[in-house]
Amino acid sequence: MAENHAQAVFLEGSLFRHITVMSLTSSVGLMAVFLVDLVDMLFISMLGNEELAAAVGYAGAILFFTTSFGIGMAIAGGALVARALGQGDEALARRRSSTVLTYGVMFGAIFAAVVWYYVPDLVALLGASDATQDLATGYLRIIVPTLPLLLVGMVGGAILRAHGDARRAMMATIAGGVVNAVLDPILIFGFGLELTGAALASAAARVAIAAVALIPIFRHHGGLARPALPDMALDLRPILGLAAPAILTQLATPIGQAYVTRSMSEFGEDAVAGMAIVARLTPVAFGVLFALSGAVGPIVGQNFGAGLQDRVRRTYTEALLFTAIVVVVMAALLFALRAPIANMFGAEGEARDLVFLFCGPLALAFFFNGMLFVSNASFNNLGHPFTSTWVNWGRHTIGTIIPVILFSAWLGAEGVLIGQAVGGVVFGLLSAVLVRRIMDRAPDAPPRDPFARQIRQITLFHHRR
Repeated sequence: MAENHAQAVFLEGSLFRHITVMSLTSSVGLMAVFLVDLVDMLFISMLGNEELAAAVGYAGAILFFTTSFGIGMAIAGGALVARALGQGDEALARRRSSTVLTYGVMFGAIFAAVVWYYVPDLVALLGASDATQDLATGYLRIIVPTLPLLLVGMVGGAILRAHGDARRAMMATIAGGVVNAVLDPILIFGFGLELTGAALASAAARVAIAAVALIPIFRHHGGLARPALPDMALDLRPILGLAAPAILTQLATPIGQAYVTRSMSEFGEDAVAGMAIVARLTPVAFGVLFALSGAVGPIVGQNFGAGLQDRVRRTYTEALLFTAIVVVVMAALLFALRAPIANMFGAEGEARDLVFLFCGPLALAFFFNGMLFVSNASFNNLGHPFTSTWVNWGRHTIGTIIPVILFSAWLGAEGVLIGQAVGGVVFGLLSAVLVRRIMDRAPDAPPRDPFARQIRQITLFHHRR
């Protein structure tokens, strides 16, 4: 039995330690990328053109949309591989890794082509003016075609984390961050390419992420099974059973953000530029919590696959404790540095007010976003992916639109951010209640989600075979 679970490293030992190590190592890589995005924004701000800064804000909302597709595929791949490893079936884990990567590239290419074609319409829909719309469109049409490469990197990183290899998953995103950081000043300032240079640097970074994520899978984790049509057909249902709701779940966030961007555009490009600064500060400040969802997923998945229900429950509780510690520490740091941060970006007027608001009490509300991240990871790995979908869509539609309308009418541009945070509080608490109800059911009770029963039956079939 021990030999069968040789790679299922989360079945024993301290859960808080597993959560901390996985989250911190994963976040180092994520924050490397997010930090480069922040530096991009800093470089663009240094050019002294408000339209360029606003264009980055509009483009960021659409890139968030495309990246969310990759996150959904990565969630599916990580959950299926972690379950197979938890059950001791390494051959199934290799096959699932291969088929998820193949489908990811195929679906990603189609999705990227559709987004590329409609980029001008999407940017206009967000409220961009003519000059800003042209700048954002040119920027996006360079980056969007590289989505399949980003998918390879994201799914590859999820596969590595499912094996408990967070360090090598981290190195893939660090490699992308380094490439971007080196090329940014060269292309933006050295060659005078401005926004185009930033886009080319980001495209090159995605190539690096894909390459560095794939190499350790082959060197250290048995590689990938050669994709065969019968295996592709057999795995399509369980992959879609997790990927479809996970993608729908992730797409809710950029759609909600798009509404926020549209609402902010009514207060002028200065407000949009301030929102763009906050949007890039958020993942840098809370990168550990963005990584937490991917870190908790394999821990829940392995223990659920092995039938260790008590460890599954404790994983959720200790992940929330970890979230609280991170939020309190980072909120205090942001508050202390709020003036230097605003000065660094040359933020004035409305933009400065938005930065100060984020670095003040609003940062504490991010605990409830972290709660939602942990809950979504739990839903996906407990066989209830559609619960995650409905909660996330509720948070980014009803939980965003209504409070943003109310608070922006009352408080202006600041009310947009406050309304967005209020929705997070409500749906974060709701997600926690739903997770507890699922975990409190008898372990043998059949999942209610449409595809969950089939996924479990197929997994058990392969395990017995």
